[in-house]
Amino acid sequence: MNDIAIQRRFVETPAGTLHCAIAGTGRPVLLLHQTPRSWDEYRDVLPLLGRHVQAIAVDTIGFGDSCKPPLGHDSIEHWAQVSVGLLDALGIARFAVVGHHTGAVVATEIAAAFPQRVEAAVLSASALVDAAFRARHARPSKVDNVQRKADGSHLTELWRIRQPWYPAGDIDLLERFVVDAVKAGPRAAEGHAVVARYMMETRLALIRCPVLVLAPTLDPHAYPQARPLADAIAGSHYLEIEGGMVPLPDQMPEAFARHVLEFLRSVPPS
Repeated sequence: MNDIAIQRRFVETPAGTLHCAIAGTGRPVLLLHQTPRSWDEYRDVLPLLGRHVQAIAVDTIGFGDSCKPPLGHDSIEHWAQVSVGLLDALGIARFAVVGHHTGAVVATEIAAAFPQRVEAAVLSASALVDAAFRARHARPSKVDNVQRKADGSHLTELWRIRQPWYPAGDIDLLERFVVDAVKAGPRAAEGHAVVARYMMETRLALIRCPVLVLAPTLDPHAYPQARPLADAIAGSHYLEIEGGMVPLPDQMPEAFARHVLEFLRSVPPS
Protein backbone atom coordinates (compact mmCIF):
# COMPACT_ATOMS: atom_id res chain seq x y z
CA MET A 1 0.00 0.00 0.00
CA ASN A 2 1.29 3.46 -0.93
CA ASP A 3 1.52 5.80 2.04
CA ILE A 4 2.92 8.84 0.22
CA ALA A 5 0.30 11.58 0.07
CA ILE A 6 -0.07 13.99 -2.85
CA GLN A 7 -0.52 17.62 -1.84
CA ARG A 8 -2.20 19.97 -4.31
CA ARG A 9 -1.16 23.63 -4.20
CA PHE A 10 -1.84 26.91 -5.99
CA VAL A 11 1.29 29.06 -6.05
CA GLU A 12 1.53 32.75 -6.92
CA THR A 13 4.30 33.59 -9.41
CA PRO A 14 5.12 36.74 -11.41
CA ALA A 15 3.40 35.12 -14.43
CA GLY A 16 0.23 34.26 -12.51
CA THR A 17 -1.17 31.45 -10.38
CA LEU A 18 0.26 28.01 -11.08
CA HIS A 19 -1.15 24.73 -9.86
CA CYS A 20 1.12 21.89 -8.81
CA ALA A 21 1.03 18.55 -7.03
CA ILE A 22 3.80 17.56 -4.62
CA ALA A 23 4.73 14.22 -3.07
CA GLY A 24 7.55 13.38 -0.69
CA THR A 25 10.46 15.34 0.73
CA GLY A 26 14.14 15.70 -0.02
CA ARG A 27 15.79 16.33 -3.36
CA PRO A 28 13.47 18.45 -5.54
CA VAL A 29 12.47 16.97 -8.90
CA LEU A 30 10.32 19.05 -11.26
CA LEU A 31 7.98 17.05 -13.51
CA LEU A 32 6.68 18.57 -16.77
CA HIS A 33 3.81 17.07 -18.76
CA GLN A 34 3.06 16.66 -22.45
CA THR A 35 0.57 18.76 -24.42
CA PRO A 36 -2.30 19.03 -23.54
CA ARG A 37 -2.05 17.11 -20.27
CA SER A 38 -1.59 18.33 -16.71
CA TRP A 39 0.00 17.13 -13.48
CA ASP A 40 -2.44 14.21 -13.76
CA GLU A 41 -0.06 12.61 -16.26
CA TYR A 42 2.16 11.92 -13.23
CA ARG A 43 -0.65 11.04 -10.81
CA ASP A 44 0.60 7.47 -10.37
CA VAL A 45 4.29 8.38 -10.68
CA LEU A 46 4.31 11.01 -7.92
CA PRO A 47 3.87 8.66 -4.92
CA LEU A 48 6.49 6.30 -6.31
CA LEU A 49 9.05 9.08 -6.66
CA GLY A 50 7.89 10.64 -3.39
CA ARG A 51 9.26 7.71 -1.42
CA HIS A 52 12.74 8.96 -2.26
CA VAL A 53 12.59 12.59 -3.47
CA GLN A 54 10.34 15.65 -3.42
CA ALA A 55 8.44 15.23 -6.69
CA ILE A 56 6.74 18.39 -7.97
CA ALA A 57 4.41 18.08 -10.98
CA VAL A 58 3.33 21.46 -12.31
CA ASP A 59 0.51 22.32 -14.66
CA THR A 60 2.28 24.28 -17.42
CA ILE A 61 0.88 27.79 -17.61
CA GLY A 62 -2.25 27.66 -19.76
CA PHE A 63 -2.94 24.00 -18.95
CA GLY A 64 -4.65 22.04 -16.21
CA ASP A 65 -5.62 24.26 -13.30
CA SER A 66 -2.87 26.84 -13.84
CA CYS A 67 -3.86 30.33 -15.00
CA LYS A 68 -4.71 30.71 -18.67
CA PRO A 69 -3.33 33.91 -20.21
CA PRO A 70 -4.56 35.01 -23.66
CA LEU A 71 -3.14 33.07 -26.58
CA GLY A 72 -0.33 34.57 -28.61
CA HIS A 73 2.59 34.64 -26.18
CA ASP A 74 3.23 30.93 -25.69
CA SER A 75 6.74 29.65 -26.30
CA ILE A 76 9.00 26.96 -24.93
CA GLU A 77 11.23 29.65 -23.49
CA HIS A 78 8.31 31.31 -21.70
CA TRP A 79 6.99 28.03 -20.36
CA ALA A 80 10.46 27.18 -19.06
CA GLN A 81 10.87 30.59 -17.36
CA VAL A 82 7.44 30.34 -15.72
CA SER A 83 8.07 26.78 -14.52
CA VAL A 84 11.31 27.83 -12.86
CA GLY A 85 9.37 30.73 -11.36
CA LEU A 86 7.27 28.16 -9.53
CA LEU A 87 10.42 26.74 -7.93
CA ASP A 88 11.53 30.26 -7.02
CA ALA A 89 8.21 30.77 -5.25
CA LEU A 90 8.70 27.47 -3.41
CA GLY A 91 12.20 28.53 -2.33
CA ILE A 92 13.98 25.85 -4.36
CA ALA A 93 17.37 26.76 -5.83
CA ARG A 94 18.77 23.47 -7.17
CA PHE A 95 16.68 20.71 -8.71
CA ALA A 96 16.43 17.90 -11.23
CA VAL A 97 13.95 18.16 -14.08
CA VAL A 98 11.93 15.44 -15.80
CA GLY A 99 9.81 16.05 -18.89
CA HIS A 100 7.68 13.94 -21.21
CA HIS A 101 6.98 14.90 -24.86
CA THR A 102 6.34 18.69 -24.76
CA GLY A 103 7.51 18.63 -21.16
CA ALA A 104 10.83 17.17 -22.31
CA VAL A 105 11.31 20.07 -24.72
CA VAL A 106 10.58 22.51 -21.88
CA ALA A 107 13.01 20.57 -19.67
CA THR A 108 15.66 20.95 -22.38
CA GLU A 109 15.23 24.71 -22.32
CA ILE A 110 15.35 24.80 -18.52
CA ALA A 111 18.60 22.83 -18.51
CA ALA A 112 20.08 25.14 -21.17
CA ALA A 113 18.87 28.41 -19.64
CA PHE A 114 19.57 27.58 -15.99
CA PRO A 115 22.71 25.39 -16.01
CA GLN A 116 23.72 26.59 -12.55
CA ARG A 117 20.47 25.30 -11.06
CA VAL A 118 19.74 22.03 -12.86
CA GLU A 119 21.47 18.97 -11.43
CA ALA A 120 20.10 16.39 -13.87
CA ALA A 121 17.54 16.11 -16.66
CA VAL A 122 15.41 13.22 -17.89
CA LEU A 123 13.99 13.75 -21.38
CA SER A 124 11.24 11.25 -22.06
CA ALA A 125 9.87 10.83 -25.59
CA SER A 126 11.28 14.17 -26.65
CA ALA A 127 11.23 15.58 -30.15
CA LEU A 128 14.50 16.67 -31.72
CA VAL A 129 13.38 20.08 -32.90
CA ASP A 130 15.80 21.01 -35.68
CA ALA A 131 15.31 22.62 -39.08
CA ALA A 132 14.02 19.38 -40.58
CA PHE A 133 11.48 18.96 -37.77
CA ARG A 134 10.26 22.53 -38.18
CA ALA A 135 9.87 22.03 -41.92
CA ARG A 136 7.82 18.86 -41.39
CA HIS A 137 5.57 20.66 -38.93
CA ALA A 138 5.22 23.99 -40.73
CA ARG A 139 1.50 23.44 -41.21
CA PRO A 140 -0.92 23.42 -38.25
CA SER A 141 -0.87 20.10 -36.44
CA LYS A 142 -3.81 17.76 -36.87
CA VAL A 143 -3.11 16.27 -33.44
CA ASP A 144 -5.71 17.46 -30.90
CA ASN A 145 -6.86 20.09 -33.42
CA VAL A 146 -10.66 19.86 -33.33
CA GLN A 147 -13.42 22.43 -33.56
CA ARG A 148 -15.96 22.59 -30.74
CA LYS A 149 -19.39 21.36 -31.82
CA ALA A 150 -22.76 21.86 -30.15
CA ASP A 151 -23.47 18.14 -30.18
CA GLY A 152 -20.22 17.35 -28.33
CA SER A 153 -18.87 15.22 -31.16
CA HIS A 154 -15.51 17.01 -30.88
CA LEU A 155 -14.93 15.02 -27.67
CA THR A 156 -15.24 11.79 -29.61
CA GLU A 157 -12.93 13.22 -32.26
CA LEU A 158 -10.27 13.96 -29.63
CA TRP A 159 -10.65 10.38 -28.42
CA ARG A 160 -10.31 8.92 -31.92
CA ILE A 161 -7.21 10.96 -32.74
CA ARG A 162 -5.36 9.71 -29.67
CA GLN A 163 -6.70 6.16 -29.48
CA PRO A 164 -4.14 4.52 -31.85
CA TRP A 165 -1.28 5.68 -29.63
CA TYR A 166 -2.78 4.40 -26.37
CA PRO A 167 -2.97 0.84 -25.00
CA ALA A 168 -5.88 -1.04 -26.54
CA GLY A 169 -9.00 -0.87 -24.41
CA ASP A 170 -7.55 1.48 -21.78
CA ILE A 171 -10.55 3.74 -21.32
CA ASP A 172 -9.17 5.36 -18.16
CA LEU A 173 -6.09 6.85 -19.83
CA LEU A 174 -8.10 8.23 -22.74
CA GLU A 175 -10.68 9.75 -20.40
CA ARG A 176 -7.92 11.47 -18.44
CA PHE A 177 -6.50 12.84 -21.68
CA VAL A 178 -9.87 14.19 -22.87
CA VAL A 179 -10.47 15.95 -19.54
CA ASP A 180 -7.13 17.75 -19.85
CA ALA A 181 -7.67 18.54 -23.55
CA VAL A 182 -11.01 20.17 -22.77
CA LYS A 183 -9.42 22.25 -20.00
CA ALA A 184 -6.66 23.38 -22.37
CA GLY A 185 -9.12 24.54 -25.04
CA PRO A 186 -7.29 26.02 -28.06
CA ARG A 187 -3.93 25.29 -26.43
CA ALA A 188 -4.58 21.58 -26.91
CA ALA A 189 -3.45 22.05 -30.52
CA GLU A 190 -1.37 25.21 -30.07
CA GLY A 191 1.01 23.39 -27.75
CA HIS A 192 2.25 21.28 -30.67
CA ALA A 193 2.88 24.43 -32.72
CA VAL A 194 4.85 25.89 -29.80
CA VAL A 195 7.18 22.89 -29.90
CA ALA A 196 7.62 23.23 -33.67
CA ARG A 197 8.76 26.86 -33.28
CA TYR A 198 11.50 26.07 -30.78
CA MET A 199 15.15 26.41 -31.88
CA MET A 200 16.36 23.39 -29.94
CA GLU A 201 19.54 22.80 -31.92
CA THR A 202 21.00 26.10 -30.66
CA ARG A 203 20.32 25.15 -27.03
CA LEU A 204 21.61 21.60 -26.70
CA ALA A 205 25.26 22.62 -26.43
CA LEU A 206 24.41 24.81 -23.43
CA ILE A 207 23.31 21.85 -21.31
CA ARG A 208 25.85 21.09 -18.60
CA CYS A 209 24.04 18.57 -16.41
CA PRO A 210 23.86 14.78 -16.86
CA VAL A 211 20.98 13.82 -19.18
CA LEU A 212 18.97 10.63 -19.61
CA VAL A 213 16.98 10.21 -22.83
CA LEU A 214 14.07 7.77 -22.47
CA ALA A 215 12.79 6.16 -25.68
CA PRO A 216 9.40 4.40 -25.53
CA THR A 217 9.60 1.91 -28.37
CA LEU A 218 5.91 2.05 -29.39
CA ASP A 219 5.72 5.83 -29.56
CA PRO A 220 5.74 6.52 -33.34
CA HIS A 221 6.35 10.24 -32.86
CA ALA A 222 9.26 10.18 -30.41
CA TYR A 223 11.01 6.84 -30.79
CA PRO A 224 12.68 7.59 -34.18
CA GLN A 225 14.09 10.83 -32.78
CA ALA A 226 15.32 9.55 -29.44
CA ARG A 227 18.70 8.19 -30.51
CA PRO A 228 19.57 11.24 -32.66
CA LEU A 229 18.63 13.48 -29.73
CA ALA A 230 20.84 11.52 -27.35
CA ASP A 231 23.70 11.70 -29.85
CA ALA A 232 23.27 15.48 -30.03
CA ILE A 233 23.68 15.92 -26.26
CA ALA A 234 27.27 15.40 -25.18
CA GLY A 235 27.64 12.62 -22.62
CA SER A 236 23.94 11.79 -22.42
CA HIS A 237 22.57 8.37 -21.52
CA TYR A 238 20.03 6.55 -23.70
CA LEU A 239 17.48 4.00 -22.54
CA GLU A 240 14.70 2.27 -24.46
CA ILE A 241 11.48 1.29 -22.69
CA GLU A 242 9.95 -1.69 -24.45
CA GLY A 243 6.23 -1.35 -25.03
CA GLY A 244 6.17 2.28 -23.99
CA MET A 245 3.61 4.41 -25.84
CA VAL A 246 2.66 8.10 -26.03
CA PRO A 247 1.18 8.12 -22.49
CA LEU A 248 4.31 6.50 -20.99
CA PRO A 249 4.25 8.02 -17.46
CA ASP A 250 0.65 7.03 -16.78
CA GLN A 251 0.81 3.88 -18.94
CA MET A 252 3.88 2.45 -17.13
CA PRO A 253 4.28 4.47 -13.91
CA GLU A 254 6.37 1.87 -12.07
CA ALA A 255 8.89 1.52 -14.89
CA PHE A 256 8.98 5.27 -15.47
CA ALA A 257 9.61 6.04 -11.79
CA ARG A 258 12.20 3.29 -11.48
CA HIS A 259 14.28 4.53 -14.39
CA VAL A 260 14.10 8.14 -13.20
CA LEU A 261 15.20 7.19 -9.68
CA GLU A 262 18.01 4.91 -10.89
CA PHE A 263 19.36 7.74 -13.00
CA LEU A 264 19.09 10.31 -10.22
CA ARG A 265 20.96 7.99 -7.85
CA SER A 266 23.85 8.08 -10.30
CA VAL A 267 23.94 11.89 -10.07
CA PRO A 268 24.64 12.97 -6.49
CA PRO A 269 22.76 16.13 -5.48
CA SER A 270 24.85 19.21 -4.91
